[in-house]
Amino acid sequence: MNHWGRTAVTGLLLAGLVSSSQAQSRPEPEESVEQLQEKVRDLNRQLEEAKKALAESQKEDQQAEQEASQAETMQQELDRIEASPKIGPITFGGAIRANYIYGDYVDTGGPSRGSDGGNFELDTFRINADLLYGNIVGKAEYRWYNGYNFFHTAWLGYNFEDDSQVQVGLNRVPFGAGPYGVSQSWFFDQSYYVGLADDMDLGIKYLFNLGDTELALAYYYSAQPNGLGYTDHAARYDSDMVRNDEGVGYEERNQVNARIIQPIEWDEGITTDLGASFQIGQLINKGDADEGEDGTAYATAVHAVNQIHNWKLALQLTYYNYDIDGSDLINRGFYDFYADIATEGWIPAVSLSYYKETPDILWLDYVIPYIEYSSIMKNGETADGASFKDSDLFTIGAAWAHNGWYIYTEYAYSNGNSFVGGDPYNNFGANLDATWEGRFNINFGYYF
Repeated sequence: MNHWGRTAVTGLLLAGLVSSSQAQSRPEPEESVEQLQEKVRDLNRQLEEAKKALAESQKEDQQAEQEASQAETMQQELDRIEASPKIGPITFGGAIRANYIYGDYVDTGGPSRGSDGGNFELDTFRINADLLYGNIVGKAEYRWYNGYNFFHTAWLGYNFEDDSQVQVGLNRVPFGAGPYGVSQSWFFDQSYYVGLADDMDLGIKYLFNLGDTELALAYYYSAQPNGLGYTDHAARYDSDMVRNDEGVGYEERNQVNARIIQPIEWDEGITTDLGASFQIGQLINKGDADEGEDGTAYATAVHAVNQIHNWKLALQLTYYNYDIDGSDLINRGFYDFYADIATEGWIPAVSLSYYKETPDILWLDYVIPYIEYSSIMKNGETADGASFKDSDLFTIGAAWAHNGWYIYTEYAYSNGNSFVGGDPYNNFGANLDATWEGRFNINFGYYF
């Protein structure tokens, strides 16, 4: 090939290489806006699915941790029960409790009150026995306080195959959101002081379920029997209608109770126990109190206990009426002293608490901080025409648990509670003074 031929071939080869290089370096066609938007939407969907999967995994881990912690607590309680002394099918236990009290008031001689100087005193000593023999069950508890003692509980029962239960004897009246009203505190809420929480009466109670719905029906012949103490009729745990030491007053008879609670599960760990309670009974006039006629006692309440994971919000609204002639006050007896209460009123009550497990603290199993409010909003007036004043109670504190120890530390602030300053015989009644006073209380309890 001559020079010009070689030059022509070389030129053709260079042109091909340049053309190939330009073809290889050319950018791909751009994606449309719609295609890019679809990709973004797809990536967002994947991101949301990843977030949900992560949240579900964390939720399952948290639920598993809570269940493991609850199982450990239940196992500790089971170990404690199994370690209790037994005789055949009867398991024995008990508790001893003491109070440190500091009140910003002068001691006026009321029950378990302390003074403005602070003091330490025995709260209670108790012995209890639990029976389980096949389907036969039972419970008995006797308590000693400073100067008086009594049976707190004494009943026999039967567990049926459908998980229903009957109790006969001195048992807890089914009224309100729980055994202690809405309260988590040592002071309870104001419902207790008018006889509508943690009330133990003598009769028969039937507990059963219809599906998820929990029901209780009961008949009580009388209030808790009197124990041994300084007074003739007030040596007892409950706030009951009683005669005074002169034999004048009313006694409870033939009371009927009904309660319904509907559990509702909103989401995992979020539930509500929605319920209503009702009771009606006779008031038998003894010693010709007031106009000498018998009366009628009735009360009703709506309540809801809301559990939001470890938070608990308990609410209750109660109306009560001890319908007697001639007076807007009625005598009650409890803790070995007498006190008048208003015969009619409304009681709103609320409790907010948080349950915190403490696995990293050797001396503490769990703690429950709480804040509570309740009030007796009264209808009534004195013989002089002065309207009764409401009785409010605020409580803030915490309950601390470890093994057999259960300790309350709390501050109660009230303008109408016989355990927190003021006139111990009038706070739940006319309460004309209505002075706000406070009490700091530590209750040390050891349960065995």
